[in-house]
Amino acid sequence: MCGLAGELRFGGRAASVATLERMTTCLEHRGPDGSGFWARGPVAFGHRRLSIIDLSETGSQPMVDPQLGLTVAFNGIIYNYKELRRELQRTGHRFFSTSDTEVVLKAYAEWGRACVEHFLGMFAFAVTEHRTGRLVLARDRLGIKPLYLDHRGDRVRFASTVQALLAGGGVDTSIDRTALAYYMTFHSVVPAPRTILTGIRKLPPATVRTVEPDGTTSDTVYWRPEFTRDPAYADRTSRDWEQALLDTLRVAVERRMVSDVPVGVLLSGGIDSSLVVALLAEAGQTGLQTFSIGFESAGGESGDEFEYSTLVAERFGTDHHRILIDSERMLPAIDAAVNAMSEPMVSHDCVAFYLLGEDVSRHVKVVQSGQGADEVLGGYDWYPPLAGVPRDGAVEAYSRVFFDRRWAAMEDVLMPEWMAPEDEPTAFIAAQFGQPGAETAVDAALRNDTTIMLVDDPVKRVDNMTMAWGLEARVPFLDHEFVELAGRIPPELKLADGGKGVLKRAGRGVVPDEVIDRTKGYFPVPAIRQLQGPYLERVRDTLTDPAAGRRGLFRPDAVERMLEDPNAERTTLGSNALWQLALLEMWLQNNGVR
Repeated sequence: MCGLAGELRFGGRAASVATLERMTTCLEHRGPDGSGFWARGPVAFGHRRLSIIDLSETGSQPMVDPQLGLTVAFNGIIYNYKELRRELQRTGHRFFSTSDTEVVLKAYAEWGRACVEHFLGMFAFAVTEHRTGRLVLARDRLGIKPLYLDHRGDRVRFASTVQALLAGGGVDTSIDRTALAYYMTFHSVVPAPRTILTGIRKLPPATVRTVEPDGTTSDTVYWRPEFTRDPAYADRTSRDWEQALLDTLRVAVERRMVSDVPVGVLLSGGIDSSLVVALLAEAGQTGLQTFSIGFESAGGESGDEFEYSTLVAERFGTDHHRILIDSERMLPAIDAAVNAMSEPMVSHDCVAFYLLGEDVSRHVKVVQSGQGADEVLGGYDWYPPLAGVPRDGAVEAYSRVFFDRRWAAMEDVLMPEWMAPEDEPTAFIAAQFGQPGAETAVDAALRNDTTIMLVDDPVKRVDNMTMAWGLEARVPFLDHEFVELAGRIPPELKLADGGKGVLKRAGRGVVPDEVIDRTKGYFPVPAIRQLQGPYLERVRDTLTDPAAGRRGLFRPDAVERMLEDPNAERTTLGSNALWQLALLEMWLQNNGVR
């Protein structure tokens, strides 16, 4: 797990090494174990390393193979790298390291851009061909690893964070009005390729982009899961699906133990992370370190779920760490978490993951997490209302239960000049739902949330907040083979038992029943959900800052109304609407966007 950056100048002009050094310095938190640079004429790569596989210097990056005429900068982990290494050795490739990075390099030499189809893992990488000057960028199937781009007429730059591109200079930092509409509708999610900044885009998941020396580009999308029923599985019973799901998860969890350093687990006490712990114990893992976080209560909301995480830890004999965050750490952590966000993310979970990452990184460098199960297996409460909705009514039904606000209400919050000319959020959902490969309204929603909303909310949240502390987070519920299987499961089995029914039933006898039967929980951060005291003052200071006034995104009367009663206005899904506005302004101000 690392951070990468690079530049390709068009027309043969030499890349700016000084620019690349500034960009790479911004990535130190993602790779505290080492740094490297490589430049050759118009192309230059920078890298910050977090040593997980092959801890020696032979695994350093950027990695160059003069014989093959290739250089690679890689972020992520290829779980099947040992198997691929053996396969590549049989075809005549010779290795100088034991790293998965070199496997990526040799795999590209052997299979070209199709190498990604051989990888089981999470990754973003850049490869340049010395002979042709071609640059190839790729991202994993579920977009677990980020890759941002600043593509202009004379060059393209890329990096693991938006901040690294900003450090490079020359970025168009004007607000993208369509992205702003997405942010205000999709709980801060801005789907690829857009970001909130006009000049920065992100490579979509499951995409390989080829950039020629003259700046022309072409994209290949190499994976898209089917959310339809496969006739080959027509005779499967509900129990068959439960067993298949558990077996596939078992493989996914075991894959994510591949490491040259110890691997822990973020244990929330919910069924998802509890199953990860249970399956690791079943596989014979001993001395497993698990970590849970809790906060002080506020506004009548409990701030921890230690009861359940402790139950699981005791059942499976883990070395458990209960991390209770006192109020003195909370307030400064808000700005620190915002600074760690590559894009503004409204979820209060960000602060929880940031503080958890800080403490966990003192014990381990790699953890597994239960993120993703709710989107993949129908765990949220906006899915049941879609059951039985005709396919042609799916867009309206989904919009009604999922959108933070409908288009007509957008003008109640945004100033007129910041309104997009059309209802872009609804058009986006209509386009996504209209694509083939999703059988029912529930299937369409699950596919959209798995391949889009999940990528730019929970997945990005976990990556940003853990990597802020040089901590690698692995997500077995986003193993692409697990996602493919889940897409085939009939929706009624997912929605059973209040959501994730097929997983809950599969987990009976594997994890304690108390964990399965409990009310669904989240990482609770009451101080943000119930704004008061210094937290409310931080929000007030942000929204009344002169920079916010000059930008003029939000209607002053709307801001004043929310500040007067800060916890009254909630989005459709119950989030604090005032925090949504403040978080965006906080991110823009903290990143110097004027």
